[in-house]
Amino acid sequence: MRRIYLDYNATTPIAPSVLEAMEPFLHSHYGNASSSHWLGRAAAEGVSDARGMLAGLLSCDEDEIVFTSGGTESNNLAIKGVMLREPPTSGAHLVISALEHPAVNAPAEFLRRMGYDVSVVPANKQGIVEPDLVFKAIKRKTRLVSIIHANNEIGTIQPIRQIADFCHSRSILVHTDAAQTVGKIRTDVDQLDVDLLTVAAHKFYGPKGVGALFVRGGVDLEPLHHGGDQESGLRAGTENTAAIVGLGRAAVLCNKALDESSKRMEFLRDDLLARLEKGIGVLLNVNGFLAPRLPNTLSVVFPSVNARSMLDRLPQLAASTGSACHSTTGTSGTLQAIGLSPAAAQGTMRLSLGWYTSQEDIETVSDWLIDAWQSLTS
Repeated sequence: MRRIYLDYNATTPIAPSVLEAMEPFLHSHYGNASSSHWLGRAAAEGVSDARGMLAGLLSCDEDEIVFTSGGTESNNLAIKGVMLREPPTSGAHLVISALEHPAVNAPAEFLRRMGYDVSVVPANKQGIVEPDLVFKAIKRKTRLVSIIHANNEIGTIQPIRQIADFCHSRSILVHTDAAQTVGKIRTDVDQLDVDLLTVAAHKFYGPKGVGALFVRGGVDLEPLHHGGDQESGLRAGTENTAAIVGLGRAAVLCNKALDESSKRMEFLRDDLLARLEKGIGVLLNVNGFLAPRLPNTLSVVFPSVNARSMLDRLPQLAASTGSACHSTTGTSGTLQAIGLSPAAAQGTMRLSLGWYTSQEDIETVSDWLIDAWQSLTS
């Protein structure tokens, strides 16, 4: 049975050259990057090279990159790292949006339980967090605004620069979770004007279990891990050298292929939507065509059916009904945030494309989905 993968927003396969770059650091270059001997120096050079490679993709300085275990840790370090510099009794205030990933929502809720002041800004029906609403949420003691760069379910890209300009005029730090944008679209920290930015390697053809946090020079954070002085004292623990090397190599690949791959995925995504609309007749593209969105992400509502039931009929198709991180609860905060009805939310499917998606895949998947929908509605 032919199988097709359209769940690239959940994770991507490791690119062959990434795996090749990692391999020596799993056996011959096995030293601890903090050791002073030749094996340690080889590992340290691998980490340093990777830091420079990621800095090239983000257009930042090498010493502004902190390696972590992934996007979740990076988000926690950014949010808690800022807020925990003051006690809960200080009135320190955090602003997030209703479109955030659980890796931002959960730390924010943790801080709320500790006694910190937390505000959640709503999104409009197009899946955009309007800057004016962020501005209205800001208080005298707001310390951090954290708004996702692009939503992981519907792909809408947020006006981070507008938000950052306003916040900085009031000396408020800005963090963005860019796990879904790095490697898919140009993600330049100076163009975004952010102070903190989250990276997850497995979203752009690198290995799982490794990520990074961009920390702009001069921004002070409270570390989450206490121990050695690795990663400028912000992330204690022996470096996962092989994974970090893989992240760096993936960053180089994405930097070279970004513009071409973005155009190609946008074309395939739009072709898939057109084929589904032709075969079904009435199909709601969740975030429409007005809002800027990721070139690889298509979120659609199949009318009068449960999207999970459709996928159950298509075991050969790897796709999702939303974020992989919501799969156990079956509830999508994103779809609720944009005002989708419960019936429409049940019929919503996320189809996310990647480097290895072909035109033939698009044609085959559209036929599969149309047949599955017709069999459920006939």
